[in-house]
Amino acid sequence: MTPPLKKTISLLLNISPLLIAALPFAAHAQTAANKAKPFVLEEATIQSIHAAFANKTLTCSALVKGYLDRIEAYDKQGPSLRSIITINPEALNIAAEKDRQYGKSPAGSLYCIPIILKDNYNTFDMPTSGGNVAMKNSVPPADAFTVNKMRQAGAIILAKTNLQEFARGGVTISSLGGQTLNPYDLTRTPGGSSGGTGAAIASNFATLGTGSDTGQSVRSPASANSLVGIRPTRGLVSRNGVIPNSFTQDELGPLARTVTDAAHLLDVMVGYDPKDPITSFGIGKPPASYAAGLNANALKGARIGVMTNLYGKEARHAEVNKVMEQVIRTMEAKGATVVRFSLPEYDKLAPTVATSQWEGRPAMDKYFADLGPGVPVTSYRQLVDSHSASPDVQKTLESEIAEVDGMNNPKYKDRTLSREQLRLAVSAKMAELKLDAILYPLQQILVVPAGDRDQPERNGALSYGTGFPAVTFPGGYSTPTASAPLGVPVGAELLGREYSEAHLLSLAYAVEQAAKTRKAPLSVPPLK
Repeated sequence: MTPPLKKTISLLLNISPLLIAALPFAAHAQTAANKAKPFVLEEATIQSIHAAFANKTLTCSALVKGYLDRIEAYDKQGPSLRSIITINPEALNIAAEKDRQYGKSPAGSLYCIPIILKDNYNTFDMPTSGGNVAMKNSVPPADAFTVNKMRQAGAIILAKTNLQEFARGGVTISSLGGQTLNPYDLTRTPGGSSGGTGAAIASNFATLGTGSDTGQSVRSPASANSLVGIRPTRGLVSRNGVIPNSFTQDELGPLARTVTDAAHLLDVMVGYDPKDPITSFGIGKPPASYAAGLNANALKGARIGVMTNLYGKEARHAEVNKVMEQVIRTMEAKGATVVRFSLPEYDKLAPTVATSQWEGRPAMDKYFADLGPGVPVTSYRQLVDSHSASPDVQKTLESEIAEVDGMNNPKYKDRTLSREQLRLAVSAKMAELKLDAILYPLQQILVVPAGDRDQPERNGALSYGTGFPAVTFPGGYSTPTASAPLGVPVGAELLGREYSEAHLLSLAYAVEQAAKTRKAPLSVPPLK
């Protein structure tokens, strides 16, 4: 093989080894390189899975069965996490067909990567329930835009996960799925609203997962389950085909065990969708690949702002603050300059930037109109009148539907103004201090015990109130206890200006590579 050809093959392998898996010399090279490395399911990554396919130590069918076995052992038995609502009955058949086709044509970047979806993402072949008993048999006519992109990239949709019902809240309880538990501490919640996905990915029930984030619903489970979660810039990822809360606040994002895998899934999810016109603003903004551009030296010379008024000062905040100080030390050791500052405007504006109360009814009306006939619930009014939701969510739905013409309400217009004021204040402070990103804990206190009705003291408004992107990554763990033998995970978050996802991911990647923080939960060990 000539040197230029070797270089080309190497570059392709960094993106997806399966793109050249059909070439005999590439398969031979992979086999030689990985001969002594048997595949390990727990904590597997896209790269390790694709390498195992190439060296013939793994099949797609075996991979899918391995994840299904773990779900069977731990989701409704053992620790009984209750993270899964629906398993794709065709998953093994789809995997077998991929095995038959392996090597016969170019493979997508997510070839045979099992993904679990929060059960508010539409799937044409499984119900999309929102966690609600009245909608448990509601099968949409088509996939969500992002789900279709995942399938086109070769992914297998393995299952749908539990959530805070209709994503209205932060502790992951629903009338259909019950209360999901945190695999690191079975007495606590997994965060929310995408807590089913968070608990499942942390427990190695699939390789990748998805969430939706109206307030902090991707990032809260990332924080609580030692995962990476991304809330993208408004306009980067289509929301089309996902049960909504808000036109303004809703975003979709990946949940994964590593920054690299989260970046790979973001690569697939981004793109213009005419059915979600806000994505027109994202045209031309993504790089060729978020994953390929990750830089382990990104902290060298970076200026990281530590926003002190996003940190608590009471005894209950001590465990989170201790973890965050260690993250800061890691960043400084890797060459970053840390600038501590306060932004008083945030304290004033953050309580007045949420718009979902006034947008919930028209957003849900649009969803049901697109859903069409032949489903058990055909309108938002029918859903609310069914009184089928869990008590706290039922109250939220009733308050939303009571807002007639809410988007013309003066209170709504005041909130849109507050959003612009916060956006300007954050951007101006970053410019003044020459900051690459702002660092803070996504949650100022540990994730709450199961049975609590909500998760207080979260900092999600800095992102959802501005539309700026944020990346949450494992910061560390609290002091171990009898119920949390590794400690409770604490997530650190980085926020940047619009469309700065590539830089934020590299900063998080640099911390990840330096600190090697993530540990798998002990409640869901490898199966024998």
